[in-house]
Amino acid sequence: MKTAWTRIRRLLWSWWPWALLCVYFIDQRNWWAAFGIAIWSGVCSLSTPIEFPPQYGLDHGLTVGDPEFLNTMAGAAGVPFSPGNSLKLLNNGDRFYPAMLEAIEQAKHTITIEAYIYWAGEIGLQFARALAAAATRGVRVKILLDAVGSASVGSEILKILETGGCHVAWYNPIRWNHLRRLNNRTHRKSLVVDGRIGFTGGAGIADHWTGDAQDDKHWRDLQIRIEGPAVRPLQTGFAQNWLECTGELVTGPHFYPAPSSVGDLSLQTIMSSPETGASTVRVMYCLAISAASESIDIANPYFVPDHVSIDLFRDAVKRGVRVRVMVAGVSNDTLITRFNSVRLYGALLDAGVELYEYNRTMMHHKIMMIDGLWSTVGTANFDNRSFSHNEESNVSVLNEAVTRELTVSFERDIAVSERVTKDGWKHRGLPHKTVEALASFVQDQV
Repeated sequence: MKTAWTRIRRLLWSWWPWALLCVYFIDQRNWWAAFGIAIWSGVCSLSTPIEFPPQYGLDHGLTVGDPEFLNTMAGAAGVPFSPGNSLKLLNNGDRFYPAMLEAIEQAKHTITIEAYIYWAGEIGLQFARALAAAATRGVRVKILLDAVGSASVGSEILKILETGGCHVAWYNPIRWNHLRRLNNRTHRKSLVVDGRIGFTGGAGIADHWTGDAQDDKHWRDLQIRIEGPAVRPLQTGFAQNWLECTGELVTGPHFYPAPSSVGDLSLQTIMSSPETGASTVRVMYCLAISAASESIDIANPYFVPDHVSIDLFRDAVKRGVRVRVMVAGVSNDTLITRFNSVRLYGALLDAGVELYEYNRTMMHHKIMMIDGLWSTVGTANFDNRSFSHNEESNVSVLNEAVTRELTVSFERDIAVSERVTKDGWKHRGLPHKTVEALASFVQDQV
């Protein structure tokens, strides 16, 4: 059930009570108050999520091992499982950056990149030079950067890309005629080469993703390299946003080659967007959790579950499922999200969830494994911003070997994480509780 504070918070973020108050102050000839409240009413209107999360139909019935589960997941998400793929897990920048650069160097026809973060720095320059070199040898290079997340990309990188012949565009720049969509960002991280090889996961292009998570200046993250028909949805998602931002339709066999089988994995590549009115990634998470019968393992840096998700975890524990959640701990780049996450620890612990904080460095990958059979890797955080405001992408698979490899990685991280206890959470101190209470006002925006 929604808590009283959830109802109050959402009422305070609704535009219409403030609009009525604005009308009242206009009637009282209090122009400054009316002006200020009108501004706040506009902010609330622009910040209101347009996505509608599921409330019902999440009872435990199917399990991930049932053939009907994949059919339900494909139908509810609107994306089929594509056979004939290969998938490789790449832990940390020392592994995924060289693989991505190698793919760029071997590109023959096309390269597309959609990125929330592309920042100035050494790895950014390395990518820029590799992309410019590809464009110089005739490869068509298109790069779509989020106008907020990549604002600090720097003039040097942009000059290398543009003089090299790359086509750079900006997703949802801040303009007066785009204010209604100001809160909608592309949080996707995709690199597609020749329409056949794709990379996605938690990492953008910035220096803190280099290395092997050896200290607090080098983040813990994970990317996947996929090859086969499941790459096409990544390209389609890029093409749709590229069309919206540039007016150019991406066409031709070099962007969309004929599908060919290169492996034995069936993958589901989900492209989620709040513009559709429902978050496909949220639907995927909820369905998978409701189907668990033995175990749920989640690693997600920004973990701010709503009341529906907490109920799903509680129901899972009641039917004997072991639920473990690992989140980013004290090494965290978004304090408001962390405060909201910590505030909800009590409800999760009461529900029977095992909580762990990864404190060695910033933990940034987003994975979930169910019953040792089904798993997903992607860009979506377990929070309202990813579900209700951002463009996201996730790749899911029903395969014991892939899920086992992810679980082994998860266990290694759990071993160096700190378990959260109810007693420790209760005694975190009044200043922490006060800040968390204040941060909860913006829970639906983070």
